[in-house]
Amino acid sequence: MVTAIIAAGGVGSRLKSHTRKPFVRLQGRPLLAWTLSAFEKTPEIGDVVVVIHPADIHAAWRMIRTFRFKKVIAVVPGGDSRMASVSHGLQAVPRRNKWVAIHDGARSLITPALIRATCAAARRFKAAIAAVPVVPTIKQASNGWVAGTLNRDHLWAVQTPQVFHRDLLERAHAYGRTHRVKATDDAALVEKLGHKVRIVMGDHRNIKITTPEDLVIAEALLKSTRLK
Repeated sequence: MVTAIIAAGGVGSRLKSHTRKPFVRLQGRPLLAWTLSAFEKTPEIGDVVVVIHPADIHAAWRMIRTFRFKKVIAVVPGGDSRMASVSHGLQAVPRRNKWVAIHDGARSLITPALIRATCAAARRFKAAIAAVPVVPTIKQASNGWVAGTLNRDHLWAVQTPQVFHRDLLERAHAYGRTHRVKATDDAALVEKLGHKVRIVMGDHRNIKITTPEDLVIAEALLKSTRLK
């Protein structure tokens, strides 16, 4: 089985001044509840570890009990970086579990279908990530001037989940700590080991909700589509 680490916040960012992001409501449910629901419905996922701001641990447990999520086995404090938070989550993963899925808790519209597809690719290649082709034209810039135009045919916007064999992920994080690598996702650490990472076609609905405008888009997506 796969253990999912849900990175729900290390520094406790907010979409609204009075509410931390994991607990902002989307159609009446907290963002984190939408995220956990998708993993709860995915047969490949055996356990879930939530990584969250230390001040939110008790609130997270209350929410987990309210929505009766059965797969959550631990809620642990996040660190001061993405890499530190995932490392904290890894320490709570049962040793018997050899596969780990990392997911950004702010991607609340994730579907069980995408989770399953990424897990399947990881079992074959030991490392897999969800991603979508880049749509806009991307420019390189220098001092406010265009320095070049990148070829979109080779560019992908990375999403989560990202799924890895546990041994590979732990080696990648150890390398990152030893060499002080500043990585924005776990795949970048795995790449540093020279291991290839398989791309799985993601979902344009799988947006990262970071601004009030993203919340409006997520509301519209939920109203217009049925996530499966």
